[in-house]
Amino acid sequence: MQMTFTLAEEPDAQTAERGRLLFAGETDFVKGVVAMSGLPDPDRMEVCFAGRSNVGKSSLINALTGTKALARASNTPGRTQEINFFTAGESHYLVDLPGYGYANAPLPVVEKWQRLLKQYLSGRQTLRRAFVLIDARHGVKKVDDEIMSLLDSSAVTFQVVLTKADKVKEKEREKILEQVRGALTKHPAAYPKIVVTSSEKGWGIPTLRAIIATLE
Repeated sequence: MQMTFTLAEEPDAQTAERGRLLFAGETDFVKGVVAMSGLPDPDRMEVCFAGRSNVGKSSLINALTGTKALARASNTPGRTQEINFFTAGESHYLVDLPGYGYANAPLPVVEKWQRLLKQYLSGRQTLRRAFVLIDARHGVKKVDDEIMSLLDSSAVTFQVVLTKADKVKEKEREKILEQVRGALTKHPAAYPKIVVTSSEKGWGIPTLRAIIATLE
């Protein structure tokens, strides 16, 4: 039976409060990692954020944590070349993965990033979910499909988060959502709820916080 992909519902008041409380505490940068040996101890649950360069990943992490500069937002795609770890309260790590689809990066650099990414995804037991960010203006591209296939092969459940949803009209957004749904049917590790967000407008942020806070 083919999986159907629907929009994530807004959380009820109690679940929304769990999400708010998780991100109301201190959120700190822990370290940037360039090799598996540098990973922090796996002593808490973690979620990671993956997305092609310039998808709005830093802005989304900043919106989730209610800070303006926790994750560096940059107009230069591919600037984040490390796996960056942040704490969320006492219980979670938020993990910012290197942006992919680096048009200007040298091939050896890209290969090194990809190798580290594969090692992290397949070897991190405390990783509960990956959030794959898709730009609402463009939908799923080839590089997105590649990261989703990597998550499939690593047996890591991933959930699509549509970013910059305020940048497109509702009719166009529906077209993009249909394209995203079609792409996801090919990926067994895809979670069947899509989160639509806008970091600028705050859309979907309470929903995403609640999802992270209630992962087991």
